[in-house]
Amino acid sequence: MRITTWNVNSIKQRLPHLLAFLDEAKPDVVCLQELKCQDAAFPRAEVEAAGYAVETLGQKAYNGVALLVRAPLTMGEVRRGLPGDAEDEQARYIEALISGTETRPVRVASIYLPNGNPVDSPKYPYKLAFLERLRLHARALMEDENAVVLAGDYNVIPEPADAADPEAWRSDALFLLESRMAFRALLAEGYTDGLRACDPRDGLYTFWDYQAGCWQRNAGIRIDHLLLSPQAADRLVAASVQKHLRGLDKPSDHVPVTVELSAG
Repeated sequence: MRITTWNVNSIKQRLPHLLAFLDEAKPDVVCLQELKCQDAAFPRAEVEAAGYAVETLGQKAYNGVALLVRAPLTMGEVRRGLPGDAEDEQARYIEALISGTETRPVRVASIYLPNGNPVDSPKYPYKLAFLERLRLHARALMEDENAVVLAGDYNVIPEPADAADPEAWRSDALFLLESRMAFRALLAEGYTDGLRACDPRDGLYTFWDYQAGCWQRNAGIRIDHLLLSPQAADRLVAASVQKHLRGLDKPSDHVPVTVELSAG
């Protein structure tokens, strides 16, 4: 089972790239973030024609997450929204149990964590609160003993090695100590950073800003992650970054990241 996370930064703008990626890579599950559209505006017909079932949690102009699942796999037990704050109306979390006749079930979530900037605004406490809610939910998900993959744009740079220029991010919400500690707390619940488990090298980035020639200078950061429960980590076969998609015409500023799990 190949599971991909990708912040597409507007599904309407990036639809041709997405459809080409689905045809080329044929991932079994795709976790999309930053759709920037309501559910009714998602290009469901085009994605279904490519062979994928679709579940979305959209929001007009902002946020938005989706799960795409390639037949014959199916989705069940769909959850929209992260537990822990009934007043949170931002579309940042969707989760489903993915199953098939030849593979053990995997519970997969698509997550778009808050950016948190500016730090001296309510956005940063919201980010930290979201991370704490995610930690508690991540702990609860392991109770049913299904494999769990928490995939998405975490807006967290875990370590200095995950940035081409760590000093440039020192005071940013993505790299503040509190953000990194909250990410480590997630790992401490028993989750494994899928990409790092397979490839510990420096220079693995998933985001390059549109400004200041970041792509051309390879001034990237790694903020898109797939965290695996012990049951999922036991099935981890490979992980990779589809970096070449950043070089396309009118690309997202993020690229897909993929893990491959054995059937189990």
